[in-house]
Amino acid sequence: MKEVTPLTEQTDKFRSGFVSIVGRPNVGKSTLLNRVLGQKIAITTPKPQTTRNRILGIHNLPDAQILFLDTPGIHRGRGRLNKFMVDQALSACSGVDGVLFLIEATDPPGGGDEFILEMLSRGSSPVILCINKIDLIKPPVLLKLIDTYSKKFNFQAIVPISGLNGAGVEELLAEVRKLLPEGPNYYPEDMVTDLPERFIVAEMIREQVLMQTRDEIPYGVAVVVEDFEEKTDRNLVVIRAVINVERDSQKGIMLGKRGARIRAIGQSARMEVEKFLGTKVFLELFVKVQKNWTDSQRLLREFGYE
Repeated sequence: MKEVTPLTEQTDKFRSGFVSIVGRPNVGKSTLLNRVLGQKIAITTPKPQTTRNRILGIHNLPDAQILFLDTPGIHRGRGRLNKFMVDQALSACSGVDGVLFLIEATDPPGGGDEFILEMLSRGSSPVILCINKIDLIKPPVLLKLIDTYSKKFNFQAIVPISGLNGAGVEELLAEVRKLLPEGPNYYPEDMVTDLPERFIVAEMIREQVLMQTRDEIPYGVAVVVEDFEEKTDRNLVVIRAVINVERDSQKGIMLGKRGARIRAIGQSARMEVEKFLGTKVFLELFVKVQKNWTDSQRLLREFGYE
């Protein structure tokens, strides 16, 4: 984990620390982070492997600063890109003050959960079990799930929540605060992430690709923002981005008939980016074929995945 220089001296009352959010793909890690921050910094879609990078979210309380690390879903995958994502998640559990293990209330424990529990048992960080999507089940089912997991691991706490409607989130934050040591304020109170705007914009474009293309496309897509020009006199940001795909056939699907799909992706992404930046945006998208980039060390590094 990278070192962060404190903004303030340590006090006896103020607490701060890093807490990783881990779990299988699509259990709602990014939805929970966005809910806690009250702002969208992590993209969310129904498709697996949406989150690829470790994302820092900064949550300020009157007497604490919680530095959440949203991580890619832990899965058993092949290829360089898959390895990068899993390494991002596993490394985020090392040297942190606490871990949130997020599961779905609708799913019984499976092999993926057992793998994560085994990995967590090897670490020294306290773990909170966070049971998400409780709005989709009845209380007896929840109680049985709590009983099952409490026998598998010595959790610091077990907190049922709904990342979608916010139920239980305040209780979760209270439990997380208990894990934090006395410490300084690392970031200004008006910061919600240390990610550059270009990264978040690229992710918002990729989110729309995931939402609007066929199943064979999303995994093989990487978005790179090549130009980001602020025209302050016109209250406008001009953005040019490249959507990289692996095969010629994917390029055709991405463009759509007479360019209809790429225009739809651009329109939807522009609205999301405008909300994020708080200004008008001119967004221009291009599609480029980069053969088998998900297994190319050079291209993975170029696209920010190594």
